[in-house]
Amino acid sequence: METKKNRPSPRKRLVNLLVHILLAFLAFVWVTPIIWIVLTSFRTEKGSYVKTFFPTGYTLNNYIKLFTDRNVLNFPKMYMNTLIIAVICCVISTFFVLSVAYSLSRMRFGFRKTYMNIAMILGLFPGFMAMVAQYYILKALGLTEGAMIRIALIVVYSACTGLGFQIAKGFFDTIPKSIDEAAIIDGANQWQIFTKITMPLSKPIIIYTVLTSFIAPWVDFIFAKVICRANADQFTVAIGLWNMLQKEYIGQWYTCFAAGAVVISIPIAILFIYMQRFYVEGISGAVKG
Repeated sequence: METKKNRPSPRKRLVNLLVHILLAFLAFVWVTPIIWIVLTSFRTEKGSYVKTFFPTGYTLNNYIKLFTDRNVLNFPKMYMNTLIIAVICCVISTFFVLSVAYSLSRMRFGFRKTYMNIAMILGLFPGFMAMVAQYYILKALGLTEGAMIRIALIVVYSACTGLGFQIAKGFFDTIPKSIDEAAIIDGANQWQIFTKITMPLSKPIIIYTVLTSFIAPWVDFIFAKVICRANADQFTVAIGLWNMLQKEYIGQWYTCFAAGAVVISIPIAILFIYMQRFYVEGISGAVKG
């Protein structure tokens, strides 16, 4: 039974009530656009201007058209292009980030602090500042035409990921070095320590790195547009969705744009839901000193 001593004061109850009201309002603001885009993807009315929040009719034709109408915008081709690029970049980027972070956390070598300072300074500048230079370098290498565009995007998305080591390094710093020292005494080398000891203890940061490495190329528009230009066969989903909003297409493709927005969120949701259990296991099972 709740005693009078443990009962919260009226002032505290009021504060809790206001906090819950604020959180409910923020949740409503966050969820409303998602609900709207999902409802719009099933809307029967064409065009971007409607008088009501809820559609007057529902249909699956927007999704059917999105994947079957290839005369103007080949969305399935764009989807596969993006999926291939994102999966390959995810694997390469995750390895780069975790390797660089582990090296800077566990090893001491010349140029270490200088590299971290340079990476921090470069991180202050937006990546698109280097797009023109990157484009001409890729053009000189013959990677801006045809199927080579995929390789160009993979190279650029993956090559710079080693600079984003700060969060992973901070996590590795929390793992006691005594574990590494004990493994070295038992005859393990750095690669064995990295793969068999550090990685099993680092599931949360691995999940975070995988998700960010996949999402970055999946949603990027600016650099993909610069490299792809008019090569429609190599367009990514971001370019395809942008084209659906152009004045010559928006009348017939706006509801398909909403359907496309829902479809491209599915891989991210599946990846997050699948890997979330490993994140929880890593949090509950990691042994920290």
